[in-house]
Amino acid sequence: MRIAFISDLHSNIHALTSVQRFLSEHIVNSVVVVGDLVGYGASPGPVIDFVQQAGWKVGLGSSDLRVSMAFGERESRRGIADQVLNWTRETLAPEQLEYLRRLPVGGRIMTPVGRIRYFHGAPHDPEARLDLMAPEAQMQELAEQLSSRVVVSAGTHVPFVRTIGDTIFIDPGSVGLSLNHEPGADVIIIDAAGRRPKVSMHKVPYDYSSAAFDIMAWNLPPVIADVIRSGKMGS
Repeated sequence: MRIAFISDLHSNIHALTSVQRFLSEHIVNSVVVVGDLVGYGASPGPVIDFVQQAGWKVGLGSSDLRVSMAFGERESRRGIADQVLNWTRETLAPEQLEYLRRLPVGGRIMTPVGRIRYFHGAPHDPEARLDLMAPEAQMQELAEQLSSRVVVSAGTHVPFVRTIGDTIFIDPGSVGLSLNHEPGADVIIIDAAGRRPKVSMHKVPYDYSSAAFDIMAWNLPPVIADVIRSGKMGS
């Protein structure tokens, strides 16, 4: 059983289509999107339609929540993020917004090597964050609470893998807005056969120049185009 985990697509259809081609060549049994289909990028509608048509499992992300529930601006979050989320909300069709509203907070997958649990942020709150760099004792306690062989939590836009005892903690990084100082789309594949899970991390190249051009064409913040091209925030 091979499962691909991707996250933080952020309305980047160029990255998403390249990821689909990559996964078709690497033969996986299923694909799980750990939230944030929308936000930042210029193609929120096409990304939602693409994921729906692909039939992938999808969890609710913080950007998905803020767009679909039309929360008011938070004082601490005014700026680029809210500007793009407001634009996204106005761009999406009613049925696309409804799709986001119906997304589950996360999910569980039973595999031959044990249970995999996935969610965006924290188990019951897409807008929270797990600190995967927390002290080992704290992570061990969390592993016991979640009772899973693999825990997948997203939102940092940086791919990360850490093993604590018998539990593997994973952040898949970001398809649409990776921040690990290398342009491209992040993908993690878990081979859940054999005696223990095997995790492989991949960076998928895509036409990020076209993705950046789309940002500029829609008059979205230019800094987003810079991040897409560089894989990092700021100089």
